Amino acid sequence: MINVDRCPSLLIEGHTTYSPKALKDLFYGRSVNHILGFSSPNSGNSTTYTSVKNAGRLSLSGAQSKFGLILDEDNNLQYSPKDIPSTYILKPRPLGYHLINHEYCAANENLTMQMASQVYGIETAYNGLCFYDDGQPAYLTRRFDIHENGKYAQEDFASLMGFSKDNGGSDFKYNKGSYEECADVIRKNVKAAMIDILRFFQVVLYNFITLNDDAHLKNFSLIKRNGEYRLSPAYDLINTSLQIYEPRLFALEKGLFKEGMHLSDTRHLTYKDFAELGRRIGLPEKLYMQEILRFSTPNKAADQIISRSYLSPELQKSYMQSMHYRQFMLRPN
Repeated sequence: MINVDRCPSLLIEGHTTYSPKALKDLFYGRSVNHILGFSSPNSGNSTTYTSVKNAGRLSLSGAQSKFGLILDEDNNLQYSPKDIPSTYILKPRPLGYHLINHEYCAANENLTMQMASQVYGIETAYNGLCFYDDGQPAYLTRRFDIHENGKYAQEDFASLMGFSKDNGGSDFKYNKGSYEECADVIRKNVKAAMIDILRFFQVVLYNFITLNDDAHLKNFSLIKRNGEYRLSPAYDLINTSLQIYEPRLFALEKGLFKEGMHLSDTRHLTYKDFAELGRRIGLPEKLYMQEILRFSTPNKAADQIISRSYLSPELQKSYMQSMHYRQFMLRPN
């Protein structure tokens, strides 16, 4: 069992369960225990197997299994029955052979999401860690596409670009499109386009410094609220270098630009590439250079939240060192 001595959502020290702010953000202020009342799907428990089978796996992209949960009248998280829309998404520990550090995947995502929000001001889906009754950690996030009267319209960038397995192959979310073309999607569909293009640019920079090479077309989306589309809160942010054997620079094979990039030699990637992206997507030079400087400068608050995460000390060190190196790569001369 992991020793819970800081908020398992916001990573604030001095809490043995969710902090009051985490309860407000993640559970609408309801008092929810960080210990789930059921076993992990990997436990082999027959009761758990039946519950998971009845709940069904969510049809979301990614290597991890994802399950829908609801919060019942007694403030307990439960698998969502088939006829009731889920309000939370639960990610158990992944089992894929191509992954490493399986037991820290949830902590990695929680940290990367919290650092994006708390340190860099990126709007993210509310999230936290929870623990099965056998002590295994899992990642929990509140669905931002659900409201009390139904569901907001949401379209990921692969769909908005017209790509699917039928016309793009099994890896369409990786080998179609570029981050420059993602900005075109925002420009075409969002009324206040430049606000969201800036938000998108910030996420691209953040993904680079935190080594998230899984920011594919389905991990960006537009959500319709009050009759207008806007860029959705960021989700699925994770330092993939801690979880896979051969991380890459970008999830999208074309990289930053429509015409693609030559990425065989990583030393050739500098702040100038991101400055060129900022210029191409229409941001003022002063603004995109300001953002590049902000994300390329080591931040004490970022180092501190990494050290408070539920990663092992070794992975905390690796996360911090790799992030500092990426920031060095990004730093203007």
